[in-house]
Amino acid sequence: MIQLLKNIALTAGTVSEHLTESPFVLFLQVLRRLPSRIVRPLARFVAKLAPNSARPLFLLASHAAGDTAGLTRRFEHGVRAGLEGDRARKAAEVAIAAGQPAWADVFLPLAAGATRTPATLARRKWYDGDMSGAVVVLAGERGGMAKQRQRLESEVRVFQGWRPSLTASAVKAQPRRVLHLLTNSVPHTGSGYARRSHSILTAQQDAGWEAMAVTRLGYPVQIGAVTARQHDVVDGVRYERLLPARMKPSMDGRLQQQAEGILTLARDFRPSILHTTTHFVNGLVAREVANALDVPWAYEVRGQLADTWASTRGEEARGSERYKLFTEREADVMQSADLVVTLGESMKHNIVAMGVPDNKILICPNAVGGAYLEEPLDHSEARLALGLDPNGLYIGTVSSLVDYEGLDDLVTAFALLAPRLPQLKLVLVGDGTAAPALQDQVRRLGLSERTIFTGRVPPEQARLHHLALDIFVVPRKDLAVTRAVTPLKPVEALACGRPVVASNLAALREIVHDGVNGRVANAEDPGGLAEVLYELLDDEGLRKRLGAAGRQEVLATRTWQANAQAYIRAYENLGV
Repeated sequence: MIQLLKNIALTAGTVSEHLTESPFVLFLQVLRRLPSRIVRPLARFVAKLAPNSARPLFLLASHAAGDTAGLTRRFEHGVRAGLEGDRARKAAEVAIAAGQPAWADVFLPLAAGATRTPATLARRKWYDGDMSGAVVVLAGERGGMAKQRQRLESEVRVFQGWRPSLTASAVKAQPRRVLHLLTNSVPHTGSGYARRSHSILTAQQDAGWEAMAVTRLGYPVQIGAVTARQHDVVDGVRYERLLPARMKPSMDGRLQQQAEGILTLARDFRPSILHTTTHFVNGLVAREVANALDVPWAYEVRGQLADTWASTRGEEARGSERYKLFTEREADVMQSADLVVTLGESMKHNIVAMGVPDNKILICPNAVGGAYLEEPLDHSEARLALGLDPNGLYIGTVSSLVDYEGLDDLVTAFALLAPRLPQLKLVLVGDGTAAPALQDQVRRLGLSERTIFTGRVPPEQARLHHLALDIFVVPRKDLAVTRAVTPLKPVEALACGRPVVASNLAALREIVHDGVNGRVANAEDPGGLAEVLYELLDDEGLRKRLGAAGRQEVLATRTWQANAQAYIRAYENLGV
C-alpha cells in the first residue's frame, strides 16, 4: 500500500510537470500507450467533426489518425484564417509535437506577443538541437517558463560533462555476481532492448553467475504502470525498481538521486562487476557507482542514439550542439569503461574511431534462445494458430514501426506486387510513431483488406508471426544509425527457418548473406525490393533452402548461451 501511494504521488508529479510545460506532448504520449485499435478510429471520428478546424484538439486528432494530408490542410486553413497570438502559438506547439517543425516556423511569428511564446520558441530550438539557444530564449522569464529554463539548463549541464558525486564505500565484492543497470525491462516493456537484457541475465544465471538488474529512476511508473512493485522476478531474474514518491525537478538532480539509490542496492548485493547499456546517462551513473564500490564496470553499446535522434531531423541535425555533445559524452563513457560490449563489426568500427582500444571491445551479437532453439512449426500450423489463411502467401516484419525502419518502402513494394500475386498479404507486427502514417498509406493504396496491423504482441505471438511468414523483410532506410546497428528481429526470423530480405546496408549484411540465407535489396528502392521479393515468392524451393541455411548458421553462432560464456570470459579477464 505504501508503494502504491508513492507511485500515485510520482504519477501526479509527472503529469503535473508535463501539463505545465508541454501538454500536447503529454496528450500524444498517452495516446501512444493506448491500443491503436481504439485510438485511431476515435481520432478519425473526432477529426471528421470539424474537417477544417485548426484548433489544437482537431490538429491532434488528425495527427493521431495518421492523416498527414488532413493535418497539413488544417495548418493551411489556420494561416488563411489569420490565426495569431496564443492560437497561433498552440498550432506551433502541435506542429513541434507532431514532428513538423516547418509549420511551427510558420506560426511562431504570428504568435509574437503571446505570453507563452518564449516557451514554444525554446521548444522549437530544442527540437533542432540548439540547447543553449533554447535556454537563452527563456532568460528573465518567470513562473512556469522559469522552471522550464532551469530544467533545460540542468540537461545542458549533463550533456556538457556533469557527473554524479558519491562517497567511496567499498564493500567486499562477492565473486560471480553482476549488477545490471537498465533503462527498462520485462515484464513492463517488451522491446528488443528489454528482451536482449533478459536473455543476457537469464543466460548468465544459467552459467552459474548471480545476475540482478536495477532500472532507471521512476521506471516503470513513468510509463503508466501505477501499480508497479518495488521489484519483479521474471524467470528467476530479480529486477529492482527505484520508485520514490518524488523525483528531483532537474536532470542532474535525478541522476544524482538514481546513483545514490543504486549505490544503496549495490552495497547489499555486493557485485563483483557493474554492467550497463547505452545511452551515456546510464554510463555516467554506473561509472560513479563502480568507482565508489571499487569494482570494474562494462558499458554495452547497443545503438548510436545520437544518430537515432538525428535520423528524425535531417542531415543538418548532425551539426547541432546536441549531436556534438551527445557524441562527446558517449565517447567519454566508452573510453572510461573497463569493458565495452557491442553488437557487431560495424558498430565496433565506429567505437574504435571514437578512441576506444580494439582490445577493450567485445562483440556479443543479437542471438536467440528458448523456444527459438526448438524445431520450427511449418507455415500452416503457425497460421492456423494465428487465425490466418494456411494457404496464403505472406510477407512482413516484426518491428518497431518508426520511420528509419523504412516500412513505407515495404508498403509501396507490396502495392507493386499485389496485382501480380492476388493471394499475397502483408503483415506488420508492432507499433510506433509511424503506425498512423503507414495505415493511412495502406488505406490510400486500397490495400486495407490485404494488410494486417497487429499492434504490439507478446513474445510468443511474435514468434508465431515469424513462423507464419514466407519472407521476413527488413527494409531499413540508408542512415548513419541503420548502417551501423544490427537489429534482433531478423536473427529470430532466421532461427525460425525463414529467409530474410534486407536493405543492402553494412550492419544488415552481417546477418543476411545474399543468396545464402536471404537476399539484399538497395535501401529506399521499393521497385528493386519488389523484384527481389517476387523472385523469392515465385520459388518455394529457394525459400526453403535459404531458410534452412539461416537457421543452421544462427544455431551455430548466435545463441545467448554462447554469449553468456563470452561475457563471463571478458569479466574474468578484468580480474573479477
